Amino acid sequence: MTLARRRFLLIVASLAAAQAASPLVASAQAAVDPKGAVQYMREVADDLMQAQRVGTVSSFQKAIVSHADVEGIALYALGTYRDDLAKAQHPAYFKGVSLFMARYFADSSRQYQVGKAEVGEATLDDSGAALVNTKVTLMSGSTYNVVFKISRDSKGYQIADVNVLGFSLAYMQRGIFQRFIAKNGGDVNALVAALNR
Repeated sequence: MTLARRRFLLIVASLAAAQAASPLVASAQAAVDPKGAVQYMREVADDLMQAQRVGTVSSFQKAIVSHADVEGIALYALGTYRDDLAKAQHPAYFKGVSLFMARYFADSSRQYQVGKAEVGEATLDDSGAALVNTKVTLMSGSTYNVVFKISRDSKGYQIADVNVLGFSLAYMQRGIFQRFIAKNGGDVNALVAALNR
């Protein structure tokens, strides 16, 4: 997959933030109302379009932190290294993950500017999460179908995953993080430091 294609996939994720394989949906998840998930997705799309208009890392980070299950996505991304992350490092790691996504989205939004997102219908998957189909149209005129996985817990609705062109973005991020950790001798703290630079 080319770097340009990866950038495109990640910027489309910014319409949700920061993923259909999902160990990301916690067992304590409340049942998701499909109509409520569609309405929530419209709010997310509005917030992310606003972040794109501003175009800064902080504007994307605000939308990501507000709408994505950053903790769930971040812990999933560690895979087999999850137990190596000390609890004391969790806040720095979660902040770093949101910064990682926000930096990438801000950079990629210049090349793959989204013109509009048309939120469609939602269905429930086996875990009870809502899968919200969305048609994304770039300013170039290209269109793509994106499926946002919406979970719900005591905090409310959250984006748990984004599936673009058949790729789970949470799964892609997991691969990136695990390769980085492996290249650094299994040191999870090296990833935390790199994410917060």
